[in-house]
Amino acid sequence: MGLFSGKNGGFMDQIRCDEPSYLIWKWHPTGSESGNNTRENAIRWGSSLRVREGSVAVFVYSQNDGTLQEYIEGPFDEVIATNNFPVLASIVGLAYQGGTPFQAEIYFINLAQIIQIKFAVPYFDVYDPRFLDYGVPTAVRGTISFKITDYREFVSLHRLETFSVEDFQNQIKDAVIRYVKGVVSNVPEENGIPVVQLERKIEQINEIVEAKIKNRLQEEFGVTVSSVDISAIDVDKESEGYQQLKAVTQDITTAQIQATSEIGIKEMRDSQKLGILERAGKAFVDIKEGAYARHKQTQSANFAAYQTEAQEHVGVAGAEGLGKMGSGGAGNLGGGGFNPAAMMAGMAVGGAIGQNIAGKVSNMMGGAGQQQPQQPTTPPPITGALYNVAVNGQPTGPFDIATLSKMVSSGELVRESLVWTSGMAEWQKAGDVGDLASILGQVPPPIPKINGDGMPPIPTE
Repeated sequence: MGLFSGKNGGFMDQIRCDEPSYLIWKWHPTGSESGNNTRENAIRWGSSLRVREGSVAVFVYSQNDGTLQEYIEGPFDEVIATNNFPVLASIVGLAYQGGTPFQAEIYFINLAQIIQIKFAVPYFDVYDPRFLDYGVPTAVRGTISFKITDYREFVSLHRLETFSVEDFQNQIKDAVIRYVKGVVSNVPEENGIPVVQLERKIEQINEIVEAKIKNRLQEEFGVTVSSVDISAIDVDKESEGYQQLKAVTQDITTAQIQATSEIGIKEMRDSQKLGILERAGKAFVDIKEGAYARHKQTQSANFAAYQTEAQEHVGVAGAEGLGKMGSGGAGNLGGGGFNPAAMMAGMAVGGAIGQNIAGKVSNMMGGAGQQQPQQPTTPPPITGALYNVAVNGQPTGPFDIATLSKMVSSGELVRESLVWTSGMAEWQKAGDVGDLASILGQVPPPIPKINGDGMPPIPTE
């Protein structure tokens, strides 16, 4: 025979809560009298239990060694049986068969009910951490909303048999007032909000209050805070503390604004000076670059004239040298006699230079009335191989053939000079390189020595 089988003694109970609005509600059997614990807590076998969605029924069984709770979450609508009441089945003996009631207190907890409590924190002094001599009276008003989500934690924190919703709300209100007062008092120091700006920082202060209150109410009362709404923060602006604090902070603010403005003006002026200097420097560089470019363009366009002028200087220098040779006795023999060979050589060189100068001058005079061809602004590209020349064990160059020819004439390049160009495996003597043999062959042979009679020596067989 099952635990709940057998005859039902008396009328069966329907255990349910039909209250339209509640947080905690205690169920009483039909016909029971409040304060009569024996009948008030006596539950008949076969009774039905109905729990709406969003609610939970708590069965509290009193034992000699304490109390046990059993939780039935909604939606639930069944007859009480051993398969859905495991705690009851473990504590009720066979002596309770045949309709004998069992003892239990039944409470309904509304998990969907949101409780709203208005709170008001009376005036209390708030201090600016920079000016602790000036306390400013401040009041806070608002609303807190909460509900029960962890009902097991809630039951463990409260005695349901003596639970009063009104007392519970008052306890939460007192706690909220205490927490809000603590947060607002510390906001100027912990969050850098000036006291004179508390009224304009309601949203920021509201977030700080809500974050701190949520954890505390969950730990102390087992409720979940859904929202905290601070509707007003009233600062007593007629108080002496507020007037003194405002005057001090205004002076500081004015000084800060003035200092900031002066710094901004200085930075603007420095920036303007820097811009002027940068533009002046750029203009100077542009002028110098333009002048240099025009100079190089003029030099390139008149390259032939520059070359003629240079050759004239060379001719004049040569003529002056010959004159010095004549005045120094270079045309005389060693014993004071006349040296015809030296004189002939001087005349030959002087004649060549004179002809060169005369030709240049003639060309310039002849072309004075003619339109000269446009000279290229840049030299033509270098063609042919480029050679490096070893000088004192160090490579120099590379040089083109025209430059190398001049180096041959000046004696800087001889047949024994080592040269190298792209494609050579190693350095070679200039006389062994085909491209250079032709320019090396253009060097005149050494001038023979002059005998005492002024005539070259007669070669001997």
